[in-house]
Amino acid sequence: MSDITLTINGQSITVTHGATILQAAAKLDKSIPTICYHPHFTAPSLCRMCVVEVEKSRVLVQACSRECENGMIVQTDSPRVHQARKMILELLNSAVDLSDAPEIQKLVQEYSADVTRFAEAKRRKHSLKDDNPFYIRDYSKCIMCWRCVQACGEDTQWAFAITKAGRGFDARIATFFDKPIPESTCVYCGNCVQACPTGALKAKREFWIEAGRDVSELVRHSRLERRRRRDE
Repeated sequence: MSDITLTINGQSITVTHGATILQAAAKLDKSIPTICYHPHFTAPSLCRMCVVEVEKSRVLVQACSRECENGMIVQTDSPRVHQARKMILELLNSAVDLSDAPEIQKLVQEYSADVTRFAEAKRRKHSLKDDNPFYIRDYSKCIMCWRCVQACGEDTQWAFAITKAGRGFDARIATFFDKPIPESTCVYCGNCVQACPTGALKAKREFWIEAGRDVSELVRHSRLERRRRRDE
């Protein structure tokens, strides 16, 4: 198929058929912020942080998955786009603990988002899950970007140990039937931990160091946990 020519922020760019707005912008060194998007996974188009304004489009469109079209005129940081991204960051801060999400914190500063704007909003609170020797799960920090599900599933590992559960505000990441990780199909590859942008999944060694705990005790602790679960 023939190449496609479009205009991004006043600059003309020609890309191959099937290229996304995000990919076209990158060729012009135009940075479009993303949160749920990961270059090695299928674009989930969930967080809407990458929205841009396309001339004649009624709504803002997601740059990570919207394919370029001939004659398309795109603005990647118009006032409307800037306000939408700012709102997304404020809403995320109202519901989730982002203390371990440096990339998102950087965006908060860049867009001058008011993290106290929705201070009275309901927050997502989940108990810490420490059920295996390799990583912990703190879903109070989970923004439901689905990167971990993609890493565990068809995009990388094909283990399908974790999935999406619940609906609406109560939607969450979980194992099938909420089984502990050792009882799931997890192969402890670590791909989900590496993919997580917020610290909702974290290597247990890193978690212990940050908590000031003696790492030399980690092996002993893990052995005791395995023995306890075996005896249950």
